Amino acid sequence: MKKTVITLIAAIIIIALIGSGVWYLQNSRNQISVEMESITVGMSPNIDSAALIIIADDQHYFADNGLNVTIKDYDVGLRAVNGMLNNENDIAIATEFVLVEKVFDQEKIYGFASIAKYEDKVIIGRSDHGIKNVSDLKGKKIGVDLGTNTEFILGRFLELHGFRLDDVTLVDIKRPQFVDAIGNGSVDAIIVWGLEVSIIKDQLGPAAVTWPAQSGQQGHWLAMCRQDWAGQHPDMINRFLKSIDQAATYTVYHPEQAKAIARKRLPADDVYLETIWSNTQFSLSLDQSLITAMEDEGRWMIKNNLTDEKTIPDYRYYLYREGLDQIKPESVNLIR
Repeated sequence: MKKTVITLIAAIIIIALIGSGVWYLQNSRNQISVEMESITVGMSPNIDSAALIIIADDQHYFADNGLNVTIKDYDVGLRAVNGMLNNENDIAIATEFVLVEKVFDQEKIYGFASIAKYEDKVIIGRSDHGIKNVSDLKGKKIGVDLGTNTEFILGRFLELHGFRLDDVTLVDIKRPQFVDAIGNGSVDAIIVWGLEVSIIKDQLGPAAVTWPAQSGQQGHWLAMCRQDWAGQHPDMINRFLKSIDQAATYTVYHPEQAKAIARKRLPADDVYLETIWSNTQFSLSLDQSLITAMEDEGRWMIKNNLTDEKTIPDYRYYLYREGLDQIKPESVNLIR
């Protein structure tokens, strides 16, 4: 009798183990058989804007979430968004100022997540052109990539120091020409970011005079897409957000490895990397500070006649929150 009971128990255990094995294999197959979706992400290759994208790619978070991601580089976020609107990419990373511009231009566009909050813009003047103090900028030629958020940041910096935009001469300098423009003296000062800061300071040596341009006000790197694309691909947005959230968690628990991954794929020297890393908050969010920043930028554009619009739109209608509501609801803090 005992032998029969023991045999029966053994049989039950074996059946249970076999059943577990079958379930595991079926579940594994289900995971493996998740259909891979291909998307293209347009971005500028800066540490603050691109680090989480690069880490998600390097650590296979995109692939694990069923995304085959192609990364397409642009010199600035504005051009990445223009590419997205022209179907060159599906998701573009740019500052919230670009979203403000595109909303004024009546573009059907969404921002669906802030992936980093940053403070990286620097104004560099030439002391050999008579610039030693901020007041010396009056009447000078200042290089700026017009249409990008640096135009707003420079304008706000001047206002905080008692200037108007027409107290200086703005010269439209695109990012690839930053170093040459200030180096050859065609402008007296310039607003820059990224590795160009170190390059220009090294080039000018003691003639370089610098000021942090954002005055403690953080900007947002926003993931954006066309409204029709969001309506057609909500699951792809969710997969993208989940991958970025995993990358953000990785930066918290493995900061040195995260820096090494970013530096391997993005232009940076040690000083620049450490400076930018310490001034950037890598995390997903859609919060009220984003709305406040966009309203401030919108009012500034209207005041300076940079748009034909006369009223500030309700920017909440241009933020797609459904993705973060599902993937990380605690990161959404918007006043309805």
